[in-house]
Amino acid sequence: MKSKVLRVSVVTVLSVGVWLMVVKPANAQAQHVRWDIASVSPPFPPGDITAGGSASAAAGDTSTITLTGSGTFVAPAGGSGSSSAVTGGGTWEIFPPGSTTASASGTYQVKRLVRFDEAPGSLAGLPLTDLIGNPEDAHAGLATLAVDYSDGDRGVLIVACMLNMPATQVEGVSATKGFVDYYNIMEHITLFHISH
Repeated sequence: MKSKVLRVSVVTVLSVGVWLMVVKPANAQAQHVRWDIASVSPPFPPGDITAGGSASAAAGDTSTITLTGSGTFVAPAGGSGSSSAVTGGGTWEIFPPGSTTASASGTYQVKRLVRFDEAPGSLAGLPLTDLIGNPEDAHAGLATLAVDYSDGDRGVLIVACMLNMPATQVEGVSATKGFVDYYNIMEHITLFHISH
């Protein structure tokens, strides 16, 4: 009798576990996210966070790309998968190694969300005033976006925001443009506003 009760208990626990794994993601809601390459007014901190900032990243040869931008996307329920429900873009400039004069410039448009992962950081407790959106919707995270550049190149833009998080994530952007990988993030302010 004990073995039959134990077998039923194990089957029940396993069944509930499988049900939770299947049903919980199905009930998760899509996330509507605004992303910004932002700016913080001095002195920092405290300061006002506003849209319209710029961010840079360097390639292996120390050439840099500088980007502005903002947009929106819908992240699929459950936190994985891509989405074409995107808007936005911005401007780009390429600077050769050691130069302060851009060798090329243009605009870019976001074509697709590749992936978004919300992180636990928020503005809570920081001496910053959010002038972009509702401060309660501001979150840390990591977004990977497919982009088209105005000169015909395609690439990937990675937006990383680490509000109130340990130094496991860098704040700023990295990007690819054609075959060049601008992977070395030069820290700048970025921000996500997430509504569920």
